[in-house]
Amino acid sequence: MLPFRLVYDDDYDLDLGDHVFPSRKYRLIRERLLALGIATPADFVSPLPPSEDTLRLVHGEGWLRRLFNGTLSYQEVARLEIPYSRRMVQATRLAAGGTILASRLALADGIGFNIGGGFHHAFADHGEGFCALNDVAIALRLLLKEGAIERAMVVDCDVHQGNGTAALFASDPRVFTFSIHQLNNYPAVKPPSDIDVNLEDGVGDEEYLDQLLAHYVPALREHQPQLVIYLAGADPYYQDELGGLALTMNGLRNRDRLVIETALRRGAHVAVTLAGGYAFLVQDTVTIHVNTVKAAAEALHAVRSPARS
Repeated sequence: MLPFRLVYDDDYDLDLGDHVFPSRKYRLIRERLLALGIATPADFVSPLPPSEDTLRLVHGEGWLRRLFNGTLSYQEVARLEIPYSRRMVQATRLAAGGTILASRLALADGIGFNIGGGFHHAFADHGEGFCALNDVAIALRLLLKEGAIERAMVVDCDVHQGNGTAALFASDPRVFTFSIHQLNNYPAVKPPSDIDVNLEDGVGDEEYLDQLLAHYVPALREHQPQLVIYLAGADPYYQDELGGLALTMNGLRNRDRLVIETALRRGAHVAVTLAGGYAFLVQDTVTIHVNTVKAAAEALHAVRSPARS
């Protein structure tokens, strides 16, 4: 049994069919975790979709109305880059509930893990890049409103810069946004995060981890977040269809361990979301995400275990 809970629902699948975004990966991750004995059915909990009032903490009334009523314009659907359907909307809304729940579990248990979420390209008044609702921003705005936290940090390790999240928190000093990503990749326009680590094409394990360590640790020390929401994108992988970095599976697992354990050792709680992953073989994406679960468990064990004499 894992030392933290995994937030998941079968309805996370956006039902996109033959699309570069393999939304069936969520189900495959759960199946792999169970088959390997990493998790048991008791480790999984289901989220509830957030209320519209909660969604309005981040998104405008007009965007939500058009999204829920199915009245998006052709241009709005094209900007999303995924087919519109009621199921897609429900899945995205449920993923936001998942990140809210994972964040609450993190505050209680040290780590909370959403097998989904990380839709960081959604803005207040529109969606883009496969992202209709910004689950990370929704969770943080709600916890801040409730007084559950006073300071948070978003650590975005997707291969694509977290433009929506950066824009949403640009004027909010309570939330520190950190993004390490491929510079010459989507999105074309990158609203500045508090720290953007812009990587050139083809960067591999060693340089990536060096750059992450050099920028991430000082940011943690400066902001002292109570909660870190970590977007553990699988798309820096060297065989990803939508990425141009060159990390190996081992490099990605080391990245996960570095981000999570460093935050825990500095007294922060960590909520994990999975964000992107578009490997040519979907099973590779699943393996990378499963490795993130393993790395999180190892990090929590390392922090909680007494030092050996």
